[in-house]
Formats: sequence, structure tokens, C-alpha cells
Amino acid sequence: MHLDTVFTMVDYDKFTIHPAIEGPLSVYEVTKGSGNSLKFKHNTSPLEEILMDALHLDSVELIKCGGGDYIIAGREQWNDGSNTLAIAPGVVVTYERNYVTNEILDKKGIKVLTIPSSELSRGRGGPRCMSMPLYRENINL
Repeated sequence: MHLDTVFTMVDYDKFTIHPAIEGPLSVYEVTKGSGNSLKFKHNTSPLEEILMDALHLDSVELIKCGGGDYIIAGREQWNDGSNTLAIAPGVVVTYERNYVTNEILDKKGIKVLTIPSSELSRGRGGPRCMSMPLYRENINL
């Protein structure tokens, strides 16, 4: 599966996440070394620490799909509850049927724009999966 079906950045420091992938994780960072070589770094730190380090932030927030309730998270994950399309920092497009996750996002200060999904979700893709950015401006922190 694609990572965005279980984990999506929705603001500078906020992410939706399916609770089943919280950890422990084994993350491999691949960067360019000198010449044509590649450098590999294996990281088993908690996801929050990995994200804070990569994004140079003091803190991050993981917003659990379904509020962390495994039954609700499973149901909403089936309808791409963790797959959100961020159209601006703190502004996302989601499927309206994921009402628990959408309400949590709203309470966390994320502006949630919902769209109907009865036919779209049958194709097993969320709003982010069904987008193709053609142009994106740099966002200065």
C-alpha cells in the first residue's frame, strides 16, 4: 500500500496516522553521498522524534484516524480516513463518510473540506491519491 493511505501531513507539524502503524518503526533514510554514492541511515526512534528531526521542529502531533479506537479506525481506514489532501497548511479535503476523523481534525484546528465519496472510495483511493499537483509554490516557514 502507499504510505499516504495510513499517514499524511496536514499542517506544518500535524499528521493523520492510522494507529496500527505507530510503532515501533524501522525507518531507512537514503541520501546522496559524495559522487554517485548513497548514504543509508537506519533509525528506530519513535516516529515523532524522526519527524521532528527531519522537519527541524520542536514538536509534532500525530492525529489518530478514528481517534485511536481500533474499530472506528478500521472502518474509517477502509474509506481512506488517514488519506487527506492538504491544499494549504491546515486545510484539507477528506471524504465526508469519515466523520469521526474529520471531527477530530476540526478540533485540532484543521479546516476540513469534505466531499462525497460513495463512488470515489470504491476505487480504493483517498482524496490525496486522486490528486496530481501541477504547480506548487514554496511555503516559507
